[in-house]
Amino acid sequence: MQTTKIKEWQLLLLLACIQFSNILDFVIMMPLSPRLMDVFKITPAEFGFLVSSYAFSAGFSGILGAFFLDRFDRRIALNTCYAGLTLATLFCGVVHTYPLLMTARIMAGAFGGLTGAIVFALIGDLIPYENRGKATGVVMSAFSLASVIGVPVGLWLAELFNWNAPFYALFGFSAVILVFAHLYTPSVKGHLSSLAKHPLKTLETLFLNKNHLTAFALITMMMFGGFSVIPFIAPYLVANIGISNTELSYVYILGGGFTVFTARFIGSLADKFGKPPVFAIITLISILPILTITNLPKVPIYVTLTVTTCFFVFVSGRFTPALAMITASVHPLNRGSFMSMVSSIQQIASGLAASLSGVIIQKTADGQLAEFPTVGIVATVATILAIIVSRNLKIVTSE
Repeated sequence: MQTTKIKEWQLLLLLACIQFSNILDFVIMMPLSPRLMDVFKITPAEFGFLVSSYAFSAGFSGILGAFFLDRFDRRIALNTCYAGLTLATLFCGVVHTYPLLMTARIMAGAFGGLTGAIVFALIGDLIPYENRGKATGVVMSAFSLASVIGVPVGLWLAELFNWNAPFYALFGFSAVILVFAHLYTPSVKGHLSSLAKHPLKTLETLFLNKNHLTAFALITMMMFGGFSVIPFIAPYLVANIGISNTELSYVYILGGGFTVFTARFIGSLADKFGKPPVFAIITLISILPILTITNLPKVPIYVTLTVTTCFFVFVSGRFTPALAMITASVHPLNRGSFMSMVSSIQQIASGLAASLSGVIIQKTADGQLAEFPTVGIVATVATILAIIVSRNLKIVTSE
């Protein structure tokens, strides 16, 4: 029994490292935005497309993956996709033109989306149901760790060398983890014993169910309520508020650090008082930091850090009860393909949100960003719609 537990934690540590590098490959673009916009001489809209290209690619690859990933040994699928992500990360570091960087981000998104899907499929395949909640929490903590550790280190490397350095460092880390994945990921073939559904049948099951469509609408509104703002926080703080790149790292250290603890606390509140009411309250509170951060004038650094930390805590905190509700809104027999589609829609919606904001935001002659308050209004409307939509989501109790 002890040996099994040790192997279980070895697997979780490996999957968490893979997910850490996967998430960091995506989020590192946001704090690097001031440098990238300067180096490549691109507009906010072009930067928005750069961010959304990854999200769109990850979303569409996830949709395709729902139809073919189950036809392969999980070990082979994970190692192949993670190898592709590792090489795409290196490609991001060596390119020197905007079109090539866009191509590299599309490649990274395609492999990153598939890698994330396989990571959570392995948890479902190998971790007993009674331990699966904690296991999922361990792997999902990679997001907070990417903010607390990965982003500040990436910013420090960019400050010390150039914007390429974080991608080179992430490539080195991913290459090492890829070796461990090759050596220690177990072979999982149990799912191969049953034939996968025909793609049209899968689509029919997913999209002809009103409750599923409600869940898809909820995750879409949530992404517009957050990701319309998030990609432009760093360039706005640098250009309009006047904080330095060093101070920018504190934004992610504090924001990510607090969410490590507040996410668990919000989860406990949701278990105790119910997911829907806790989701509604946290989401309603999140409107205040959304409107504050998009209308922030030049203020002392401690005020800026207070606002950004509250933004991270409440905007990310909404996902804890929401994902619990979404996961429980589908019959267990269809949960795998359903969650894969939720993940894909989440990525595509984040890409659309970033693109929309990039079109709305304008760069003034003095280098500042205009129309960020308008983006705040868009995010607020989406947030209110998320609360309304969540009231129509039904929980499927049959297990």
